[in-house]
Amino acid sequence: MAQKKKKKGPPGNIVAQNRKARRDYTIVEDMEAGLMLTGTEVKSLRQGRGSLIDAYAADEDGELYLYNADIPKYEQAGPANHEPKRKRKLLLHRREIARLGGAVNRKGMALIPLAIYFNKRGLAKVQLALGEGKRQYDKRETEKSRDWGRQKARLMRDKG
Repeated sequence: MAQKKKKKGPPGNIVAQNRKARRDYTIVEDMEAGLMLTGTEVKSLRQGRGSLIDAYAADEDGELYLYNADIPKYEQAGPANHEPKRKRKLLLHRREIARLGGAVNRKGMALIPLAIYFNKRGLAKVQLALGEGKRQYDKRETEKSRDWGRQKARLMRDKG
């Protein structure tokens, strides 16, 4: 019996998404990374609270960290709560970190988090993408081609 093809990308239980990332960057490669979180951060994410607006990942002393990812404070925690925008360690193999660090050092490349989600085992994961920043005219060109595709589909549907 043939095996089923594995799905690419995060599963259905996405907590936070970075919708602007696909518009502002040309995605070269994406991968899954683990997140090192405290207990209150996990509880806050399980409530569906979190934001990846202006979030990015960077290499620091041979380790990858996620910056500016906002995980709001957990209300029931009391004084033992976490800092909402602290830097969070990303869990990847050493070779992957070295490869990504080398790619980021090239001109125009960045590590962008696309989504935070819980996998089948209940572990918090980040879908990271290696992307190249788009210029304004590239964004306009992408939008024009998308609009033209919609227009063609509409014309075919109406005439057919």
